[in-house]
Amino acid sequence: MTGERPPVPPVPPERHVPPVPLESRLGYLLKHAQQRLARASAAALAPLGIDGHELAVLAVLAAEYPLSQVEVAGRLGVDRTTMVALVDGLEDQGLVERRRSPADRRKNIVELTPEGRDCLGRAERARLAMERRFLDPLDEETAAALVRALRILVVEERRIAE
Repeated sequence: MTGERPPVPPVPPERHVPPVPLESRLGYLLKHAQQRLARASAAALAPLGIDGHELAVLAVLAAEYPLSQVEVAGRLGVDRTTMVALVDGLEDQGLVERRRSPADRRKNIVELTPEGRDCLGRAERARLAMERRFLDPLDEETAAALVRALRILVVEERRIAE
């Protein structure tokens, strides 16, 4: 045995798969659209001193009350450690308050402060304006169809995971 490998035969032409342009791949398109949207979102929210994750926490707290930190983490799909850091930052800014649950002293209930509600309103207006600019290259019907399709895919994925 000489340690040499046998030569690799060439791929027959009928088996050769032509390269597919990246711009035609769904994963590539979704990833890059999400990256552009994330950059635009960060720029829109920066003047308010929050980021997209913090906006999501504020939105969940405004929609449902009372919620514990663990429940908010579950709604957002983040781990407990990440949730603690998010709530710490929002609490430092005076946007949320934590208090012990009277029903279960092991739980922290998180609630919006008046400043948090005000920030949420301004952040939602900034987010909506940014999303309109992001979708501006699409006509209104196409933009609405895109949002509907993405909502179906996200909701369906959650349903399958349950």
